[in-house]
Amino acid sequence: MDSLPQITAEDVGLSTSRLARIDGWMDQLVASGKLPGVSVAVARRGRLAYTRCTGMADIARATPMAAETIVRIYSMTKPLTSACIMMLYEEGRFQLDDPITRFLPYFANQRVAAGGNSVKLETVPAERDITFRDLLTHTSGLTYGFMSATLIDAMYRAQGIDFQTSDLSLGDVVEKAAALPLLAQPGTAWNYSIATDVLGHLVAVISGQSFESFMQERILTPLGMNDTSFIVPTDKVARFAANYYPSPEGLQIFDDPATSRFTQPGKIASGGGGLCGTSGDYLRFAQMMLNKGIFNGQRLLGRKTVDLMTSNHLGGDMASMGQKRFSESNYEGVGFGLGFSVMLDPARAQSIGTPGEFAWGGAASTGFWVDPAEEMVVVLFTQLTPSSTYPIRRELRALTYAAVID
Repeated sequence: MDSLPQITAEDVGLSTSRLARIDGWMDQLVASGKLPGVSVAVARRGRLAYTRCTGMADIARATPMAAETIVRIYSMTKPLTSACIMMLYEEGRFQLDDPITRFLPYFANQRVAAGGNSVKLETVPAERDITFRDLLTHTSGLTYGFMSATLIDAMYRAQGIDFQTSDLSLGDVVEKAAALPLLAQPGTAWNYSIATDVLGHLVAVISGQSFESFMQERILTPLGMNDTSFIVPTDKVARFAANYYPSPEGLQIFDDPATSRFTQPGKIASGGGGLCGTSGDYLRFAQMMLNKGIFNGQRLLGRKTVDLMTSNHLGGDMASMGQKRFSESNYEGVGFGLGFSVMLDPARAQSIGTPGEFAWGGAASTGFWVDPAEEMVVVLFTQLTPSSTYPIRRELRALTYAAVID
């Protein structure tokens, strides 16, 4: 992993012996059969203090988990997509409170669910159009079909509103979604959703180039994220991990590298969950955000833009906006910025951390967080779906923060 220069942990105020506790934690997760393999990287003050891989990337093929292993980062794509749209914001192309109907007129005159049942859904008119800020903060009223919690979710499934599996174009799926009712009035509730896929399409519409080419040109290439892409190329499939799900009989294949949609040309470039890449690549993006928009001498975002993105944009925390828990995490004391969760109060969140720290994770139990106050970045990669199976991200937080000794 050559993303950052590696040094002795004590050089950056971390304890080598305390970081070594992560070894036993990783080994136990693999030995117990909970995870196939796991990779952890901890950086502080721009230098890599800890990195280790253990277990298997692919059990059937006996491929070890390694620094070069490519995994599905799923929703950890969202922060990169948010950075893309904010690059266009920096160019003056739109304002955060602009309605997206300015660029996607088919989002006009939306309806909002107001009761009813599976036979007849009652709706009322949307009080206003969805804005860019609504999309970036997941307060748009959009949802995900896989949530399986509401009648609107069921409508998404029935209409094939799924950016991972659809054979339609990115724009066509977005337009289909616009025809369905919203879960809540825009700006009033936090609902995890396809909002970031809509942002990916907006990147394409506003920039005049495909979303995947914009991502490549403006983020992946400048950062040297050479193994991160929406489609794993043929010459890299041997490094592509299998994705698993837990069962009483042990780990079972959820997505095999040999037949994965992530290796197929024509797959939608999903801004909400489409990228695959290595831990070292993601560390570069996270470090760029910690550096206030610059990495290896290249500036991708302005310092003030990063500050805006990593500030809480909700009226309170996510729990007060209707989402008390998501995945493995309690959302008391946790807010949301423009593409990232934002720690407000570690005591209320019942998780060690620092106010102002920003983070997110992916459906295959991957995760990362950036702590500006401690100048620290942590990246966790594995491949187990769903991400709520074990509290591994919270456990790793305790292990890494316990190693801070200055």
